Amino acid sequence: MTATTYKWTVERYHQAIDAGILDDQPVELLQGDIVVMPPEGESHAYYNTEVGDYLRDLLGNRVKVRDAKPITLPNASEPAPDLAIVKSLGRIYLDHHPYPEDIFWLIEFSQTTLDKDLGQKKMAYAEAGIPEYWVVNLRQSQLIVYRDLVQGGYTTEWVLTAGMISPLAFADIQIEIERLVNG
Repeated sequence: MTATTYKWTVERYHQAIDAGILDDQPVELLQGDIVVMPPEGESHAYYNTEVGDYLRDLLGNRVKVRDAKPITLPNASEPAPDLAIVKSLGRIYLDHHPYPEDIFWLIEFSQTTLDKDLGQKKMAYAEAGIPEYWVVNLRQSQLIVYRDLVQGGYTTEWVLTAGMISPLAFADIQIEIERLVNG
């Protein structure tokens, strides 16, 4: 006998949220699966806050930097990336979370969830057409950058520990890698 798991749609997931079924449970929807998110450790919280503030200072009102807020993807996913750098669309986000076309790039700070962030989340983001995805590996103080989508997968991967980087959408902005990986 084989076990089959129930695959959730975004609509059913929203119904469960609206019904209060998932209250007080930190979860996200990833490729049809409801995934429990682990508690946030001190270093994760620190980097998320500091880098979010740093990006807000650099990018100003050109974007909205959203901290651990959901995004809605067409592949039955509604994850809550640590930082989502999105179009500043104001009240439109009262009607829906950012869609892939609203997203410039995503950042995950990863220590206990490194395998998920480099595997399932990377795949979900690439399939959805997110043009750029960064993982800050807190274990090894490095930035892993994924770019150049081809047929639902990233074709470029950089592992960086120092220097400067410009996001694809903002070539005029220089981001200090040390600020991302060393606080």
